Amino acid sequence: MSQCEEETEVVSQELWFKQMMVSFRILYTIGHTLSLFTLVTALIILLGLRRLHCTRNYIHANLFVSFILRAVSVIAKDALLDRYWSREIMAEADLGELLSHRAAIGCRIAQVVMQYCILANHYWFFGEAIYLYTVLISSVLSHNKNYMVYIFLGWGTPVLFVVPWILAKLLKENKECWAVNENMNYWWIIRFPILFASLINLVIFMKILKVILSKLRANNQKSYPDYKLRLAKATLTLIPLFGIHEVFFMFATDEQTTGILRYIKVFCTLLLNSFQGFLVAVLYCYSNKEV
Repeated sequence: MSQCEEETEVVSQELWFKQMMVSFRILYTIGHTLSLFTLVTALIILLGLRRLHCTRNYIHANLFVSFILRAVSVIAKDALLDRYWSREIMAEADLGELLSHRAAIGCRIAQVVMQYCILANHYWFFGEAIYLYTVLISSVLSHNKNYMVYIFLGWGTPVLFVVPWILAKLLKENKECWAVNENMNYWWIIRFPILFASLINLVIFMKILKVILSKLRANNQKSYPDYKLRLAKATLTLIPLFGIHEVFFMFATDEQTTGILRYIKVFCTLLLNSFQGFLVAVLYCYSNKEV
């Protein structure tokens, strides 16, 4: 009787876990779909109106494209997972196709594209940070020239890390959709450049915030409440631009979090990452006074 009760408890826990994972998937699918729609529309606006053509908006447009590709790759990866690994096995031929290398290759390609787009996201954030730092504080790069530097930074840098990760997966962990990280050392090939870019963005963000703070103090000595409101607005605008939220999860790595804490981290990460494209499109296109 005790064995039967334990089995019932295990089944109920597995059912709860499955329902939670399905809810998470619905959440990020809605987020990526909404982001995809708003980003495509914002991209058409930025590129379609000639008066909006400038280096700053070109950088925004490339950031939009990286988000669009990321959303498409996530949706495509899930569709391929459903197609090959979520159907019932009715015959021996179905099992053979399920275990075949051909079944996994499309999903692996989508996985590679997704990892590339995630890195491109962060390095276009890095480009946004460098551009804003150049305009407000320094003149390391002329913001009217050297646009190709931003192109190489945003689209070229991810290649330097994605290619070694592909080789590591191909030679050491060539299983299913490459979604499971059995050896976390290989996952650091992708994680390290993301954390590096996020930390540099955090430093730039603090310096820019200091400049904004000093300017607002100089212009609003008699209007403190309005000054706090404008500072909060500037802060909230800069955070999604630079992807600073990644730093908050830097020390809570996948291998260190367990139980409820792990589920909370996964929920927050999926929520922010899937809706981030929508937020960026609203802030840098639909709320843009020039638009």
